[in-house]
Amino acid sequence: MAPAPINVGVVHASPVFMNKEKTVDKCVAYIKEAGQKGLDLLVFPETFLPCYPFFAMVYPPVTYTKVMPDYIEQSVRMDGPEVATISAACREARVAVVLGVSERAPDGTNTIFNSQFFFDKDGTFLGSHRKLQPTFMERSVWGQGSGHTLRTFAVQDGYCLGGLICWEHTMNLARHSLAQQGIQVHAAAWPSYSTLEGFPEGAPDAQIECLMKSHAMSAQTFVLAASCPVDETCLEWMKEKLGPQHLIGLGGGWSGIVSPWATHISGPVLGYGDRLLTARLDFESVLPLASWVDSAGHYGRPEVLKLTVDDSPTWCYDTASIHKDHPKAAYGAPRRTASQISPPVKQTPEPLLVAGGPAKRITNGDTDAHAHNKVPIKQLASIGATA
Repeated sequence: MAPAPINVGVVHASPVFMNKEKTVDKCVAYIKEAGQKGLDLLVFPETFLPCYPFFAMVYPPVTYTKVMPDYIEQSVRMDGPEVATISAACREARVAVVLGVSERAPDGTNTIFNSQFFFDKDGTFLGSHRKLQPTFMERSVWGQGSGHTLRTFAVQDGYCLGGLICWEHTMNLARHSLAQQGIQVHAAAWPSYSTLEGFPEGAPDAQIECLMKSHAMSAQTFVLAASCPVDETCLEWMKEKLGPQHLIGLGGGWSGIVSPWATHISGPVLGYGDRLLTARLDFESVLPLASWVDSAGHYGRPEVLKLTVDDSPTWCYDTASIHKDHPKAAYGAPRRTASQISPPVKQTPEPLLVAGGPAKRITNGDTDAHAHNKVPIKQLASIGATA
């Protein structure tokens, strides 16, 4: 049986650049507005909290390195007060939320991730998705996510919710992994790059629209795409901290709500200005499409084509992003509907061991700022085995 229809919203807006306290206030205001409008789900853009680091796009690394400590300090932890505030707002408004954040590692180090945080309508923090492959210059800012966050969540309203970030949508296997898990509502987080030098005119917006429609139809899912335009606070902050630049300008961004039939339900909206898109999703309308193309079923030809997902943690603190009531075991198997996901059970994070030595938890140190300067657990295990 299909879930009951839900009302959803997409935030097309700019954060208060590099000010997580004021941006949290802006998030709470949107969540309250969503509750007043009777929305069940609200999706925010990529790293809305504290902001997308546009400075990494337009200044050389030797220049923007000096502001990286500030960005790390502005990034948020799962157990931080910002998450508690968002959770309380969700509970009060009775709105589920997918929030793009720059996530600071929970072990107190300086590693950060490009993440989506998932909250249910009762304020429960369901877990996170970390961007598997930061794009181009983003690799100097964020570490790589691991397969254990490539998963979906069964929310109270009975549908299966998941998401990807920006050009992760070009990773066909990642998208199909979510399709195999029975995703029904997909939160797509984007920055703005249509005012960035180096792209043919109109290409960024065309790329986003193409990817959103393709994923909606191929996975038979509703897609909620949220982008953050460049605003004055961003441009002024960068000029004050790093000097003049001419490579990115005001505006940009593509946001919209797309049906599994690859048609627009709401939007798209483009460019400068804060807006809230809304739509009503009818899951019954998807069933006829599945008769034509059922990507996770008969059209997937699983006896011919197989997808293997390594959902084990990469970093020693990764298990902290698995909510205690949503064990990793619930995420790896193919699923068709949210109702088929196993009931949550308590889980104690498993220890991470180094081969060739006594059982111990690995620490990656706390001096470097970027995860790609650290050695993943699997590599450490390999080193221990060959030493």
